[in-house]
Amino acid sequence: MSTRKTRLALVVAVLMGATGTAFAQDVVGIEICTAEKTMERRTSCLQSNINFLKTTMTKAALDSQQKIDAANRQIDALKATVIGLQKTVEQLQSQVHTLEKKPAETHKPSAKEPAAK
Repeated sequence: MSTRKTRLALVVAVLMGATGTAFAQDVVGIEICTAEKTMERRTSCLQSNINFLKTTMTKAALDSQQKIDAANRQIDALKATVIGLQKTVEQLQSQVHTLEKKPAETHKPSAKEPAAK
């Protein structure tokens, strides 16, 4: 029977390692409230954990919002740059089209100009 339990424990350990799951996770800053004997102390401990988690979540939300706002500002700046580049490309294309429409002026030396020696 002990080999069966050992094999089962080994299979469970392998599956946990393969799936990357864990039964419990420690959170830094959270107190273990089950060690408290009286109900008042346990309640106080749980309330402290709740306050800590609320503060942590608020900070994370603010940080995330600041990052989103910065990214949106950068996106707006990039959009403005793209619009400017599009206008420049349109201007260059119109200049190319006007140059293509004009007949190519070839410079022929006239009779009045002396020939190069």
